[in-house]
Amino acid sequence: MPRHPLLTFGVSGVLAGVLAAGAFAVGSAPAQAATFLFDRPPFEGSDAPATPGRQVVGGEISIPVFDFAQDVLALGIAAHGLDRPLAFLSAEAADIPPSGRNVIVLRTLDFDGDPTNGISLNAGQAANLIAAAITDPGPGIFIYFNSGLNLPRLVFSPDLSTSASDLKILARFTGLTGDAGRAAMGDFGAGNFAAVPEPATWAMLVGGFGLVGGLARRRTSAVVRAA
Repeated sequence: MPRHPLLTFGVSGVLAGVLAAGAFAVGSAPAQAATFLFDRPPFEGSDAPATPGRQVVGGEISIPVFDFAQDVLALGIAAHGLDRPLAFLSAEAADIPPSGRNVIVLRTLDFDGDPTNGISLNAGQAANLIAAAITDPGPGIFIYFNSGLNLPRLVFSPDLSTSASDLKILARFTGLTGDAGRAAMGDFGAGNFAAVPEPATWAMLVGGFGLVGGLARRRTSAVVRAA
């Protein structure tokens, strides 16, 4: 997947804004940090919300390279109905607290913990493990290792606390397969996730805080917007 360098900036260390207007090409610049931006309503164009029962919607982007040291998965606040700051947790299902977390890297690899019947974990099973632990309703995202595809996937849920919630697969990490991919689950950190304001808000922030002149001194970053 090509990386298109754009100018980026951060807001208070919590909101990461990506400036789309006025972006400039860097030519043959070396590989840079990438922001994978999910700023569209996750179920847009799908009848999942109106369909009875849990629906799992695919159509995710593929991420062949992910640099844990600097790459970011950014969610549009309004598009995903985020009503609180992102709170990260990387843990086994048994260690997920009942509240206070809405970004979860699920380290459990098997839905029932019984290796005698094989290892199985899909998006619905992963969501069920999380819902069994969380009692505080609210939207969130999680990453789990899909046993059938043999790679991690990024998933959005409108409500992490219920097993009835529809799921939208946002991305699959195609460069993290097999044993290496399972081991890499522990490499995801809080810095790899951000909640971002909508484009109109970015423009207001730039104007209101007088950041235009200072932007030129910030590092450049590749931004990949999910379709």
